[in-house]
Amino acid sequence: MGDGMYKSTDAGKTWKHLGLDKSYSIARIVVHPWKPEIAYVAVLGQVFGKNKERGVYRTTDGGASWQQVLSKDDSTGAIDIKIDPVNPNNLYASMWHANRTAWSLTSGGESSGLYKSTDGGSTWNSLSQNPGMPKGLLGKICVSISPVNPDRIFAMIENEHGGLFRSDDGGKKWQQLDTNNNLTQRPWYFFQIFADSKSQDVVYVMNVEFWKSTNGGNSFSKIEQEHGDNHDMWIN
Repeated sequence: MGDGMYKSTDAGKTWKHLGLDKSYSIARIVVHPWKPEIAYVAVLGQVFGKNKERGVYRTTDGGASWQQVLSKDDSTGAIDIKIDPVNPNNLYASMWHANRTAWSLTSGGESSGLYKSTDGGSTWNSLSQNPGMPKGLLGKICVSISPVNPDRIFAMIENEHGGLFRSDDGGKKWQQLDTNNNLTQRPWYFFQIFADSKSQDVVYVMNVEFWKSTNGGNSFSKIEQEHGDNHDMWIN
């Protein structure tokens, strides 16, 4: 496990430790697109044990100090957070009740869910009960905001009836899209999704295979690559 956050101000030549010493597992970091002193960190926490430090943290002074702005309990951490590139006051974060042992994994619980902030992370509202969201226990959730149309949100949701969901109104209403098991297998392990930077209808899903949709997530085709097990990607 890690020992917190680090920052470089010289393109990675040197690094400074910024705290969050007991964050253990950090799932995602996002930086304000116009104000680099503002950043958000999704802390999954000590997944092999309980710790109160799990949740979403915000800094407004370049990492000199941190505030826990979203938390649930000592067994629920933040697994993803994304920032609206057009209106950075809008943030989406997912909380994941997860615990590991050497022989088991608990994925999902009453405290799991998808949240949205419209004031830069100061307050959060749950989106998990909104129309179109799957009913029942929620597990891991990963989200992506279309840079072309920030009202279009994609979410991969672990649930008995989970899969790929899309909202076209900033999370108010949702619809389930492609239910192909190849997109959702082993959701606690893979389950990454990325909206394209030039077309709101292009979206990529990372799983055992690498998948691409050109019709807003309604269907996918496989992209061949050198090796299976696709965990992350970056779009220029």
